[in-house]
Amino acid sequence: MATLKKKGKSKWKDFNVQFVIEWIKILLFDPSKTWVVGLGLLLGEIVVNVIVIWKIKYTEIDWEAYMEEVEGVINGTYDYQYLKGGTGPLVYPAGFVYLFAGLYYLTGHGTDIQTAQYIFAVLYILTLVSVFAIYQKTSSVPPFAFFFMCCTSYRIHSIYILRLFNDPVAMFFLYIAVNCFLRDRWNLGCIMFSLAVSVKMNILLFAPGLLLLLLQTFGVWWTVPRLALCALIQLVLGLPFLLDNPISYITMAFNLGRQFLFKWTVNWRFLPEWFFLNRYFHVGLLMCHVTLLILFYLFKWTRKSESLQYYFKRPFQRETLTSNQIVYVLFVSNFIGMTFSRSLHYQFYVWYFHTLLFLLWKTNMWISARLLILGVLELCWNTYPSTVISSISLHICHAALLGALWYAEPLFTDKTSSRQEDKKE
Repeated sequence: MATLKKKGKSKWKDFNVQFVIEWIKILLFDPSKTWVVGLGLLLGEIVVNVIVIWKIKYTEIDWEAYMEEVEGVINGTYDYQYLKGGTGPLVYPAGFVYLFAGLYYLTGHGTDIQTAQYIFAVLYILTLVSVFAIYQKTSSVPPFAFFFMCCTSYRIHSIYILRLFNDPVAMFFLYIAVNCFLRDRWNLGCIMFSLAVSVKMNILLFAPGLLLLLLQTFGVWWTVPRLALCALIQLVLGLPFLLDNPISYITMAFNLGRQFLFKWTVNWRFLPEWFFLNRYFHVGLLMCHVTLLILFYLFKWTRKSESLQYYFKRPFQRETLTSNQIVYVLFVSNFIGMTFSRSLHYQFYVWYFHTLLFLLWKTNMWISARLLILGVLELCWNTYPSTVISSISLHICHAALLGALWYAEPLFTDKTSSRQEDKKE
């Protein structure tokens, strides 16, 4: 009898162990469990952010310049040619001015740095919530991979709470926009996208992908009003500056040809400075950028049945794209732009950091290769100042990921064509 009881206890114990092991496996590898792991990581991030604010010294780079620039507007100057800070003239659109003017008041005219850090810590957590919502919707990345996106990147935490750059603010609005697109709220998504652009122009790297998604979903006739909505947001936000000096505002806030300093470049350190500053080099990068976008458009982002005539469909005819198709086009569009960027600075890491897991898990690479790319990228972005080896390694990682995306299975095929709905948003 005692022997039977021992055997029964042993079997029960073995069952419990097996159950726990299976539960852990599901938790780590089932994409539907994204939020379970995500909530735990969010709690961890709250602790990490507070510790970083308490223990690591804040480093001034652009915050004081931001405050000086918006202070000029607060004092009544609306001509962009007279708005300057310690690092130079104001080169960001009007949305930046309004948001950082709010921070100016919330932080005692920009002097209460710790309050600003806590505000950016909240921004970081809200950004992660938005990113986890995207990954939950796409269900394409196993939850264990999120450990490499949270709590581990020194550079990302530095950008948010030790440097207080404006790049995270722009990316927050971008991820809100992506969530709107995934929930079929395209008008609201376009508004959020335009707000993101109004904070910093790097968001325009997503624009080619968004344009294609609008054409695929609505056709030309209902894409035009949504583009007009994006333009209207820019017009309304910039109106005080446009009324004062439109030329100054447009040429400075939307200056696509602005020259970058060689000493800050992360991606082109192996080039001589004269070549880095050469305009022909910039044109060559732009041509490579456009060429890759066209190739992905022709062979990866569209179906064989799609033609220019296809986009001139009936005004009320809708096509519903999958969540993976929407995110794939937007994130790849941005990644191509970053790969051929004229210069990447350290704060630009946030432009694609939270998209890397999705991109890597859309390839056929081994998991070890995916994690290796993540690790090397982190090392490259944490090497200061950048070196020949770090910048070359960065390009190798970008090329490897682009190549893997190119040879991955296409998401857009005629066989998997989405259903069409005769309804208007």
